[in-house]
Amino acid sequence: MKLNKIIVMGFFAFGVGVSSQANSADGTVTFTGAITATPCSIHPDSVDQTVPLGTVAKHVLDNGGTSVPRQFDIKLEQCDISMLTGPTVTTTFNGSAGPTSPAGLLGIYGTARGASVAITDIASNPIPLGTASLAQTLVDGGNTLRFTAYLQGDNSVTNPVTPGDFSAVTDFVLNYL
Repeated sequence: MKLNKIIVMGFFAFGVGVSSQANSADGTVTFTGAITATPCSIHPDSVDQTVPLGTVAKHVLDNGGTSVPRQFDIKLEQCDISMLTGPTVTTTFNGSAGPTSPAGLLGIYGTARGASVAITDIASNPIPLGTASLAQTLVDGGNTLRFTAYLQGDNSVTNPVTPGDFSAVTDFVLNYL
């Protein structure tokens, strides 16, 4: 009888232990997103992305020089072009210019100075900040909007290119036609 009580107590203790382990959390998962009344969904990889422009030698940017363009994409999925008359989309990039940024270029922030970020469409047509890109044709299903970005020296006597780290942030707005 004593042995039975010990076994029962052991099972009870084990059961409580398992129960308490099942209720403890080792971490969390947060799900985010948005629901829009647009003809396409934006792939999650395209909503918040980082485009590495690389480590650029100062001499490349002197006198208004430019770095190698780096491609980035905005991926659209589950597009229903029956909702459009075009069916096309334009992209507008918005952000702040730097103190010496040439017109339409995105300012950089950090310890580096004297350069700005230029954005172009895949055909190398500049897309100034706040200005819509050329319209891109959409098809049903998935679409990829391709762009490039590069660093450009501001060509400023008062704010020469200064080595250091930088970042720049733009947001984009899609206008379906």
